[in-house]
Amino acid sequence: MITIALPKGRLMDETIDILKGVGIEVEIPSSRRLFFFDKSNRYRFLIVRAQDVATYVEYSAADLGIVGKDVLEETKSDVFELLDLGIGYCKMVVAGKEPECLNKKTSTVKVATKFVNIAKKHFLKKGMNAEIIKLYGSIELAPLLGIADCIVDIVSTGTTLKENGLSVIENIFESTAILVSNKISYYTKNVQIKEFLNLIK
Repeated sequence: MITIALPKGRLMDETIDILKGVGIEVEIPSSRRLFFFDKSNRYRFLIVRAQDVATYVEYSAADLGIVGKDVLEETKSDVFELLDLGIGYCKMVVAGKEPECLNKKTSTVKVATKFVNIAKKHFLKKGMNAEIIKLYGSIELAPLLGIADCIVDIVSTGTTLKENGLSVIENIFESTAILVSNKISYYTKNVQIKEFLNLIK
């Protein structure tokens, strides 16, 4: 049996569709249970927060996991990336009220984000001084309230940005869901992992 960490929400629903499409029969529990099995009992699935999937895989709580590129870029988790599943498409962007927020060549740009490492790396590459302000939610409020000049966030449709008077200033990278493996499991359970990989390719 191999253990696979799935992210809660839309990405898990899309992953379940993939699994069912290749003949892996699964039924998500309606209770508060955080794990379930497929009908053949070959796979155990853990239901975890999207931000935690790579950590569960890295620390051997799961053999495999489905995780967005955005999370991998932020956490720099020590895992093998096996396959881009092409689901959960979104973009990491810099957004603000106007493009001029990035023209502060002689001063520090204030950037609100929950993706601290990605933001630091991006502005360092641009040769810009950036003060990173970590927020956990409602990041779009920061420029509106004068806390920050711009934000770095993940967007899919951009609707939330528009509804709050913000627009995309720069694209940092595109993100989709990736199948990752624990490095030890990849060798000790190689047959099972490759079998699963070949199924969903």
